[in-house]
Amino acid sequence: MSATLPDLQQYVGKEFGPFHSWDPVNAPMIRHWCEAMGDTNPIYTSDQAAQAVEHQQLVAPPTMLQAWSMVGYAGERAPGSSSGSAFAVLEVLEAAGYPGVVAVNCEQEYEQYLQPGDEIYYKAELESISAEKTTALGTGFFATEKSTFYNQRDELVGTMRFRVFKYRPGSRENADG
Repeated sequence: MSATLPDLQQYVGKEFGPFHSWDPVNAPMIRHWCEAMGDTNPIYTSDQAAQAVEHQQLVAPPTMLQAWSMVGYAGERAPGSSSGSAFAVLEVLEAAGYPGVVAVNCEQEYEQYLQPGDEIYYKAELESISAEKTTALGTGFFATEKSTFYNQRDELVGTMRFRVFKYRPGSRENADG
């Protein structure tokens, strides 16, 4: 680990949020998502199909969990959201000479379907940060943010772990050309 880095473990476990959704869950957004993804499951677009499998109305695809509360193109959060970020440690690493970042993986777990009218919010924490590692991309740190999503009744609807590798690129001299 670089001598200029603080103890990175101090960033682990601090909770940030809530971060609110821009809009309530709604049928037009669900329809657009399904069309873009090629998802033709009728429970996402038809109340009748959803009711046939014991839902009260159409439901959102579980993979839309994060879509409702993502940061906008201008980098702003929905009104009423907290400031701060569980990934603040990435800025610390950037300042210490680790400019690269790549998404590694995303894991989601779903507890219940979202329905039109649900208002989603989440809280986030840096769940873990690795010791310094060297990969084919370079040397850096794996950081995992855990986001926990709730509806307007404060019921758990799902969780998401998003892992990135924040790194100092390796030498181009060693790369295959």
